[in-house]
Amino acid sequence: MIILGSAGLGAIVGVLTARKRGGARLDMAQYGAGFAIAFALIGLIATVFIDRMV
Repeated sequence: MIILGSAGLGAIVGVLTARKRGGARLDMAQYGAGFAIAFALIGLIATVFIDRMV
C-alpha cells in the first residue's frame, strides 16, 4: 500500500514539476513516470524496512 501511494504521489509531483517548467504533455508524462518510479522505489525500501522491524 505504501508503494502505490508513493508512486501516485510521485506521478503528481512529476507532472506538477514539468508543468512548472513549461513542458508539453509528453514532458509531463515522462516526468510523471520518472518520478512515480523513483517514489515507488523509495516506498518499496520503506515497506521492506518496516516489515523487517516488526
